[in-house]
Amino acid sequence: MHMSPPAVGAAEVPADAFVLDVREDDEWQAGHVDGAVHIPMGTLLGRLEELPQDTRMYVMCRVGGRSGQVVQYLGARGWDVVNIDGGMMAWDAAGRPMVSDLGGDPFVA
Repeated sequence: MHMSPPAVGAAEVPADAFVLDVREDDEWQAGHVDGAVHIPMGTLLGRLEELPQDTRMYVMCRVGGRSGQVVQYLGARGWDVVNIDGGMMAWDAAGRPMVSDLGGDPFVA
């Protein structure tokens, strides 16, 4: 039986939430949540020690697919994780704040 990972809409993520962004470097640089922690999905297994054990993590990617996989993996191993439904596309559409590392206006790549 396949169960969907726990998810919330972008508008429901608390302003002070721990946000884990699992997108690639170029996607992150274009636009991301200010204060988010960036660990690309492909490097996550080698960086698990960077994740908090006692804090709910809201996980995002571009549209929710990669982050859903990460939520299933981490959730099965005891982390308190929630997928941000729709990812950065939904975050941007909801008018939530973003920053860019490229010097211009942030955008979703």
